[in-house]
Amino acid sequence: MIKQIVQDSQSGKVLVTFQISQHIWADVVYLVGDFNNWNPTSLPMHHTPHNGWELAITLEKGRVFQYRYLLDGKHWLNDCNADGYAPNPFGGENSVVYT
Repeated sequence: MIKQIVQDSQSGKVLVTFQISQHIWADVVYLVGDFNNWNPTSLPMHHTPHNGWELAITLEKGRVFQYRYLLDGKHWLNDCNADGYAPNPFGGENSVVYT
């Protein structure tokens, strides 16, 4: 699930909350995308009993961002609730969010 809240119409920023199911089995989940130069460890997600894994970050409004989730540093997962999907250079797809 992706939730977006416009923080300030003049700043051009949007608070985007990324969530994945609490049934995802992992010790650690990272949000990885072009908004953090695909850094595999800079955006750890938080696990909550009711919402599963989630993380809110501020992104620029009116942009398209590609991202994926990295589970335990080994397994890539796309977001089934993404706004869309885009091919990646590894023969798969990345999730897409429109802000």
